[in-house]
Amino acid sequence: MSEIERQVKLALRDFSDISLTVHGSIDRVISERIFKDGYWEPFETSILISSLREGYSFLDVGANIGYFTVLAASLVGPSGFVYAFEPEPINFRLISKSLSHNKFSNRVKAMRIALSNRDSEEKLFLSTDNFGDHQLYPDEKDKNSISVTLRHGSRLLANDITSLHFIKIDTQGSEYEVLDGLMPMLLRLYSLPRMLIELTPYSLRTAGSSGEALVNLLRKLGAKLWIVDHVNHELVPTTADHLCRWCNNVDATFGDRGFMNIFAGESPF
Repeated sequence: MSEIERQVKLALRDFSDISLTVHGSIDRVISERIFKDGYWEPFETSILISSLREGYSFLDVGANIGYFTVLAASLVGPSGFVYAFEPEPINFRLISKSLSHNKFSNRVKAMRIALSNRDSEEKLFLSTDNFGDHQLYPDEKDKNSISVTLRHGSRLLANDITSLHFIKIDTQGSEYEVLDGLMPMLLRLYSLPRMLIELTPYSLRTAGSSGEALVNLLRKLGAKLWIVDHVNHELVPTTADHLCRWCNNVDATFGDRGFMNIFAGESPF
């Protein structure tokens, strides 16, 4: 194992035989936390574990190093299936290593592209110390960039996916474009999947959409909405109107980069 990569056994009950390939200390957020604790976002992890079972399907958009991808692959088993999308090549290489190491490659379709509401080639701007904070837009910092492929989600997946049980979208401000591209497929499904989506008004606005626009897409789906409470480890029921007001208040405060994770669907607890 090279100095830029480390192997970590997950410190989760029932998953002690699962290991993850993570970045070395150059990534000071996700990989560092998983290396120290053996897990990432414990409450979101519990939501995923409670939502997936043998034979289910999971869509991971913005998979990063594949923490949720690998967990989902273990949960859905050989009769289930996982789709993982991560455009950054170093992150994607770690996903591929973890899938191979855990013998999950045959139940996961991992693609080094970004899902969107369009097909194009665009720049991905790279963070130097947080490899979960690469973005499809420049910010006030000078960042190196690489060219990545964007694909319209429904056009890419609609012929393959006839049922879907869970979607995670964490794309550093591109969540609106991702969900917008998936909407035609989602509206044709017999039942809607549960969804876990990051809501960051600043990033969404900087990327060219808004928090309110993302919430209104969720409103169209008609699913129950919940705020993911990281402190008390509970799902707090909310409404689209409440979330829109919160987004507008954040947008009205200069420099406010507040965020929350939103859960859509029936509570798994």
